[in-house]
Amino acid sequence: MRVRERLQQYIADASPEQMRAWADAVPPLQQEVREVLSHDRLASRYSAILEYELPMESRRPDVILLVGAGVMVIELKGKLEPSQADLDQASAYARDLRCYHRECATREVVPVLVPTRARGYQDLREGVHITGPDALDGLVADLARRHPQPVLDRSAFLADHAYQPLPTLVAAARELMRSGQLRRIERAHAATAPTVEEISRIVHVAAATKSRHLILVTGLPGAGKTLVGLQAVHAKYLDDLSVARDGAKPSAPAVFLSGNAPLVEVLQYEFRDAGGDGKTFVRHVRDYVKRYSAKRNPVPPEHVLVFDEAQRAFDAERTRQVQKSEHAESEPTEFIRFADRIPEWCVVIGLIGTGQEIHIGEEAGIGQWREAVEKSEKAAEWTIHLPDSVTPTFASSTVPIETRSVLALGQELRFHLAENVHRFVASMLSAQPAEELAPLGAALSRDGFHLRITRSLNSAKAYLRERYENNPDARYGLIASSKDKSLIDFGVPNDFQSTKRVRFGPWYANGENDYEGHSCRLLEECVTEFGAQGLELDATLLAWGTDLRMANGAWSNADARNYKHGTVVKDAFQLRINAYRVLLTRGRDGCVIFVPKISEMDETFGYLRASGFALL
Repeated sequence: MRVRERLQQYIADASPEQMRAWADAVPPLQQEVREVLSHDRLASRYSAILEYELPMESRRPDVILLVGAGVMVIELKGKLEPSQADLDQASAYARDLRCYHRECATREVVPVLVPTRARGYQDLREGVHITGPDALDGLVADLARRHPQPVLDRSAFLADHAYQPLPTLVAAARELMRSGQLRRIERAHAATAPTVEEISRIVHVAAATKSRHLILVTGLPGAGKTLVGLQAVHAKYLDDLSVARDGAKPSAPAVFLSGNAPLVEVLQYEFRDAGGDGKTFVRHVRDYVKRYSAKRNPVPPEHVLVFDEAQRAFDAERTRQVQKSEHAESEPTEFIRFADRIPEWCVVIGLIGTGQEIHIGEEAGIGQWREAVEKSEKAAEWTIHLPDSVTPTFASSTVPIETRSVLALGQELRFHLAENVHRFVASMLSAQPAEELAPLGAALSRDGFHLRITRSLNSAKAYLRERYENNPDARYGLIASSKDKSLIDFGVPNDFQSTKRVRFGPWYANGENDYEGHSCRLLEECVTEFGAQGLELDATLLAWGTDLRMANGAWSNADARNYKHGTVVKDAFQLRINAYRVLLTRGRDGCVIFVPKISEMDETFGYLRASGFALL
């Protein structure tokens, strides 16, 4: 009774259902603790933490046991048989403690799912123990035997800043806007800090020597390129280095530019309180190029220009189509041209992803940046800084080159510790045999990246709603390819008219209480690869379309005809592969795939299922 009273005092807004759950769960837990105390001499030094609220989040694991030198995280469910969502929730708690809790980094963290109406030990499924309450003492004893000493101290576990989760891109933008800096996350800091420090060094050199520099930063999706760019734009030292114009220094000496309209919309939505409807620090690169390529040659007010997804810059042919001008140059050429007008010094930072060219006109690649700098009227003032991986493209450049390994971001951050996500996706999209992929898929699930599949859209939606029902901060949403023409018949509104109405800022940022009904959590509006690239969700519901399907053991793209007549497409099949690479890598916790029940998709479903996607 005292335990339940203390819980009610701690969680003042506890619902009647929550209080009934405590009434059902606390007595059997007390009985199991008594049994552990009776046969383990160290047990009096163990700790039980109920309803531990993960700092900077709204989630609360039901019970955390500090057993010897180990940690057990327990999720209680008032049922006889647990669901897949229950299993994945317990797994995610353990994964996040391993990833983000200082005291758990080098300790065994054991996830346990307890259906309170079950009896005895049930199963070990995807790394999660499933057991009735009566068998908990046995699991505790096993953990204590494996890791008896040193006993983990409760105060150390509950210390301030012990748990530091990696923010999503949306949350990071919100933090930068409010405080001007990002929380220090050890794993993220170790992965990105050398790159941020190298950019700072080059910026200071540029200001001191009155020179111009192009910095190329590479990395896989989820490696933190956008976070690096946002930190560069918000660096406080830029205020001291900027050059006064017309008697005053620029109010914002750096700007984050992207050709990714949804990303710009989302970031501006988060920075909307910083002035100019969020346009002070974030702008669409097309609007920026149009503004500063005007005939009267206006001078950009910034010194540091960050071009996100620089490999996707439009080539000259596409720029001429968009601007309806025979004299238009490639975007990199236009960009370097007006960067030359910035007084005394400037730094252009190109953030380069790999394998994500999905728009027409983006297939020319980063070689355009070399050509742009070489054609500059001030080429002698420029230096190019790049990682080893892109050196061959610049090997014979007439502009000085400096190679820096720290400009390559090689560690995935988006997917917690599931570091094989991209290898799995790349192998799958190259049609590697399913039996070779299955072990990697199983390893991903054990690491906490959950691969799920179904042929029922309603089942997929129900799974996600149950999985995140106690986590209002989580974001999950419906995504699909823009080129599929069949999904709309199965309740997936991925058609052009539907997707162009999506407001990306509210879709990514707002919760279910969004009175306008735009939140991704409602699973009503769909975004395509164009609305998903460069952004992330906690989990995705990917509706797999007929535009990329498995036929006789190979991927087939029969829908290249979906491109408009007269459109120049160099490799329609590669654009589809890249689109699905984007769609498959948007979730931090995992991906749920819905495959419609049509015969032409049977082989695709079978291949994905055999590759490691567990059936819902």
